[in-house]
Amino acid sequence: MVELGPPIASGRTADIYAWQDNQVLKLFHDWFPRESIMYEATIARSIAATGLPVPAVGEVLSVNGRNGLVYERLDGSTMFTALTRRPWNVIHYGRRLAELQVDMHARSVPTGLPGQRQKISHKINQAAGLSPQLKQRALTALARLPDGGVLCHGDFHPGNILITPQGERIIDWIDATSGNPLADVARTSILALGAAASAQMPGILPRIWTRLFHHAYIRRYFQLNPGGQAEYLRWRPVVAAARLSEGIIELESWLMAEAALCEYEKE
Repeated sequence: MVELGPPIASGRTADIYAWQDNQVLKLFHDWFPRESIMYEATIARSIAATGLPVPAVGEVLSVNGRNGLVYERLDGSTMFTALTRRPWNVIHYGRRLAELQVDMHARSVPTGLPGQRQKISHKINQAAGLSPQLKQRALTALARLPDGGVLCHGDFHPGNILITPQGERIIDWIDATSGNPLADVARTSILALGAAASAQMPGILPRIWTRLFHHAYIRRYFQLNPGGQAEYLRWRPVVAAARLSEGIIELESWLMAEAALCEYEKE
């Protein structure tokens, strides 16, 4: 039995522990498939090869009967933590998130990434809360939206940005795809606006800060990548329908209302 000490952080799929040689061990829960861990390691190495600011990835190993993945240890805290500690910097952080995402969308796409459209379609089909009619509307709206061929993170939000003395690092690339950048922006919007509209962000002031953050983020993104605002708004209800597959109870009513904005099928 390896003595790990208390976890540095804990998430839905894994716990993070200090490891040897300035590394951390991402130790996955028993239910998480090993093939998904191998896939994460492969994707992490491919993303690092693009030159984006990401932590280096090490080996997949077994510790105390659980599968784990070794990463470079980075000192710092997430952008989300920085926001909660220094909310007066909310505009700066919103703009910075957009700048990082614009840089990401300009990079070459690593080989082997899944297609974004197929992933969103699968999620919509898996969304148990969607009625058959609304599910079909979402799929029809998705079919009308254009493909893309840029590197998309798939879960780009302040909790996945580490602020370190060496600069920001983007983490958690398991949902990366090759796709339309405006769908990626819509996903970030749905994450932020959903948090501001639900019990995920309790209290009036945090909700106001979250909306200010989102406004600064969107404004900066389209300053750097002009055009596309109308298409981005068409992606938002489709992405909301896909997010319903993630089973977040406190968000379901808000996501359902957003998904209902999917365009009707034209006769």
